[in-house]
Amino acid sequence: MIHPFRIDVPDKTLEQIRTQVANYPWHEMPDDGGWAYGTHLGYMKELCAYWLNEFDWRKQEAAINRFSHFIAPVQGIDLHFIQEKGDGPSPLPLIISHGWPGSIVEFLDIIQPLAHPQRFGGSADDAFDVIVPSLPGFGFSGRPARPIGPRKMATSSTV
Repeated sequence: MIHPFRIDVPDKTLEQIRTQVANYPWHEMPDDGGWAYGTHLGYMKELCAYWLNEFDWRKQEAAINRFSHFIAPVQGIDLHFIQEKGDGPSPLPLIISHGWPGSIVEFLDIIQPLAHPQRFGGSADDAFDVIVPSLPGFGFSGRPARPIGPRKMATSSTV
């Protein structure tokens, strides 16, 4: 059964994340390592400082929640997805799927123009019913019991 969903990360969870980021025991990388051994240490420290001092999760959460979210059981996994119904007389369904290591946030800026093209200078006749699923194991979708390959992942949005 499909049911509505709203992203609402508890304050306690956000504080736990902030605490873990703030208290991370940094290790030193070889002086000439740069990006050769993974993420550049200096960059990672800058990113963590941004998360701690500037990033506003609640602002991001509100931006994501401006769309209608749902959870549906698909092949034994609770699949999270955004659905934006198109305005046109007969909008076609359009599934937009992220890859690894992506997420639904990659598509937040194109959902409205695809579903409501007349608001952006287009014609309502070109509207789509836009569906943006979080793949299994990503975002707010459930996790599969074991890793799944690309072929199984490709059918994960099939109801």
